[in-house]
Amino acid sequence: MDEEEARDFNERCAQCSEVNWGLTDGGRFYCRTCHNVTERTRDVVNTEVICNARIQTISKGSRNRGKSEEGWEWYVCEGFQLVLKKQAEALEALGVCPQMKDEILCNFWRRYLQKSQQAYCDRPAGEAVKALSVCDSSTDMDSEPERPSLLRLLSLSESDGDLQTDCSFASSSGKVSECTSMCSGSVDGRLYLMKNQTEKLRMSMPMTLSICYMALLWLREPMTLSDLLRFVVEGHIPYLNVYQDFPEKMKLYGLDLKIFCVESWPVYEEVYSKMIELAAFLDLPRFPDITESCFLHPDTLCMKYLMEVNLPDELHNWTCRVVKKIGFGEVDFLTLTPGNKSTRKVKYDVLAAAIIVVVLKLLFLLDDHYEWLLSDFAAERNKNNKEGGPYFEFKKWYKVIKCSLDAEQKKLDEERAKYLWRCEKPLFYSVKKKSKVLRRRQMVVNLQNQFGKLSGSVRPAERPNPSSFQLSWSEENTDGTCFHGHSLKGILQEKNGLLTTINPDYWLCTTRLCPEKLCGHLAHYKEVDFPQSYHFVLRLFSFLLRIQPSYIHEEV
Repeated sequence: MDEEEARDFNERCAQCSEVNWGLTDGGRFYCRTCHNVTERTRDVVNTEVICNARIQTISKGSRNRGKSEEGWEWYVCEGFQLVLKKQAEALEALGVCPQMKDEILCNFWRRYLQKSQQAYCDRPAGEAVKALSVCDSSTDMDSEPERPSLLRLLSLSESDGDLQTDCSFASSSGKVSECTSMCSGSVDGRLYLMKNQTEKLRMSMPMTLSICYMALLWLREPMTLSDLLRFVVEGHIPYLNVYQDFPEKMKLYGLDLKIFCVESWPVYEEVYSKMIELAAFLDLPRFPDITESCFLHPDTLCMKYLMEVNLPDELHNWTCRVVKKIGFGEVDFLTLTPGNKSTRKVKYDVLAAAIIVVVLKLLFLLDDHYEWLLSDFAAERNKNNKEGGPYFEFKKWYKVIKCSLDAEQKKLDEERAKYLWRCEKPLFYSVKKKSKVLRRRQMVVNLQNQFGKLSGSVRPAERPNPSSFQLSWSEENTDGTCFHGHSLKGILQEKNGLLTTINPDYWLCTTRLCPEKLCGHLAHYKEVDFPQSYHFVLRLFSFLLRIQPSYIHEEV
């Protein structure tokens, strides 16, 4: 019967101009080709109330939806798609290749929706039933009109095809609407959290960063994971309180806050591990090769970090020798092959930092004794050095870097302590309460400003401009704080025409490795068990990469 009524409706679709109609559960016509839902409904014959009386119901459609206090019916995956869209636009504003959003990230997201049975597939059996079963109340079937799928309205790419999702087929019954008002703003918030306990790769806020980094890695963009997470913390990439940019009709409350509200900084290990799992889950092919010309190659990254930590340029020759000696510059080693458990998963920024630490141990030993002897030796040679650049003194470098590092670390700690996790945009769930909530929020802001003036507190500094370097050193400075042009000849000896280290020893970071099966880590790190100069170098790179010193120690 429904098929006959659909065939009788012969108007062309306003979106794709096709005549291929079907009927939704609410009795409205939708295009089978593009899934566009019209405002027209079928004629309903009701014989229970008045015999032979013909009743016709015309839906008002989404244009009058603004009068409803409940807002749109939306799904969790639609919220995450909006988050990814905002993050991709922010990365594009930072200089990332424009094709990342429309081609790479969009395709990754489509593939994820398909693999997780949320879209681009046949409707999962019983999905709508589960969504309805979370609520026991029931109302009239025509109480809430449908609206076009947000999955189309919030498409990552304007040229995208339409998403055929289980959401598109869901009924617009009042049962769902009342359930969302009791449990969450989204239709499937409660069901999503229930699934999240059993499915490891259910989308989450940290996983949005994993997808973004996966897209950056595919394009071999000059941005490491530590840079990405730092830009998130600095506010250049939407992540914390990103839900305040949701459309006003996407009501967010209840269980939705557990999904989209973030009250912690993204963790490097979590984002990276989820990226590896996602790449395997999506059955992605081998990523583009990481060659010597790529920014992520150890030789290039080592040069960047040597400049940032103010070490001599000559150290780059030593890092390149180490990379070549141990084979860490090979394409097969550096390129990600999803699902291949036999290949090592490379953390490019951590690997580069570890290589520099190894070189410093080769040259200076870092045992709280030998590096100071070498520094005194270089200082004596500097007194008689009248030609060429000065010899590098580890002790002088240590004092300069420690002063700068302590100041930057203190500044970072204060910023994190003062950070307000509360969203600037107040959340309100009713049109009637909107004005009241806004007035209350404005009152709070005014009181904060008044108390701030009385206490003399300084206003928070403006957001810093995004930069790949956190520490900068100029060779033009005359105060001797830049060591880039300093020579290593003061601590090296010539042997068979080659400069070699005076130090013949090298101590291992650990004499006993921890079995991976027990805790997942090769080595453990405790500050009291290692020399202070070694810990200082780890702490320096820990600050730059925003990770724990133990992760760098394990890589060393």
